[in-house]
Amino acid sequence: MFKVRDVALAVQGRYMIEWAEKNMPVLMKIRSEFKETRPLVGVRVGAVLHVTKETAVLARTLVAGGADVWLAASNPLSTQDEVAAALAEENINVFAWRGETEEEYFWCIERIANSNPDIVIDDGGDLHIFLHERAPDIASRVVGGTEETTTGVIRLRALENSGVLRYPVIAVNDSKTKYLFDNRYGTGQSTIDGIMRATNILIAGKIVVVAGYGWVGRGIALRARGLGARVVVTEVDPVKALEAVMDGFNVMPMSKAAGIGDIFITATGSIDVIRAEHMLSMKDGAILANAGHFNVEISVSSLENIAVSKKTIRANVIEYLLPNGRRVYLLAEGRLVNLVAAEGHPSEVMDLSFANQALAVKYLVGNRGKIDAKVYRLPDDIDSTIARLKLTSMGIEIDALTDKQLEYLRSWK
Repeated sequence: MFKVRDVALAVQGRYMIEWAEKNMPVLMKIRSEFKETRPLVGVRVGAVLHVTKETAVLARTLVAGGADVWLAASNPLSTQDEVAAALAEENINVFAWRGETEEEYFWCIERIANSNPDIVIDDGGDLHIFLHERAPDIASRVVGGTEETTTGVIRLRALENSGVLRYPVIAVNDSKTKYLFDNRYGTGQSTIDGIMRATNILIAGKIVVVAGYGWVGRGIALRARGLGARVVVTEVDPVKALEAVMDGFNVMPMSKAAGIGDIFITATGSIDVIRAEHMLSMKDGAILANAGHFNVEISVSSLENIAVSKKTIRANVIEYLLPNGRRVYLLAEGRLVNLVAAEGHPSEVMDLSFANQALAVKYLVGNRGKIDAKVYRLPDDIDSTIARLKLTSMGIEIDALTDKQLEYLRSWK
């Protein structure tokens, strides 16, 4: 079963997936193991992820392990239609196309929920929440789930803290080989890539305001500075703010940054980070972009309310004329700029993230009925294995502790 934009796009989709596979050696190594051991035979995996070429490599890997995969998009605008068509041609149950309405988006998620999955893979938590709120009977039969992103983990921990989480979940986002690389280097590069593709502006010399200094925010700040931007960070956490200062960035409240910034990038996981009062104090020509999972960090509704007029001037660029005569430019409708205006993270970094997902699915199946309905991290040895596989694929060797060093480190003397 499938619903995609156009199955005729499958040929180009296969080329895209093949390109990703060449740059995802760790996941391909896991696929080879899965083909031999078939740990997922009889397992139905319901996934809501960005339907990109990298996600396709994960889907193929799960199928190689014996899984029956059902897939929908975790963002209405992030699907690569060519990839969705290629997966549909491979008998993967995919329901995704770029430009879904909100109603269509949740219709696709409902298809995944109603497939009665044994394992749930999610990016942002919408499938997890759908199962808990609208399909509790199906949720009660789920063996376990995984969660890809910070926003989704926050939602799942809230479910756990409320005592209503119905199955164990692996917070893939909490793995070191995920957040240290995907969140920092992947989002850092792909966010700047999305802004540049949408606008073709010069980053050097611009004042770039980064809202939030978690791993995503610091990755964006690092890449913006590397391109010659003058970077300002806004934060609510005093420790993270202090880190940003010590890393050499200017730190100030958004109320002050709003009047000096040229480009604003939100990466907080929160809501209404950039509001009407901020927009009204911005320079003429300020650019607004979001790197957080949901389109709530820039208050688009406030922008719509205060604007005198708006028009689309480039793909993924909407110009809003404000009452004071100034213009601001919203990128990607306030959604994930790296996936809407570009291709998302490079395959090399998703190799690590999706290696975590594949091994998390295997772990949940192997521990069926043995773990409680809580949010967990993957065991550290799996994290280390993924890192070692990546280093090997890069031709890099590292030292090993000698017996004397091990003994020394274990001793209290």
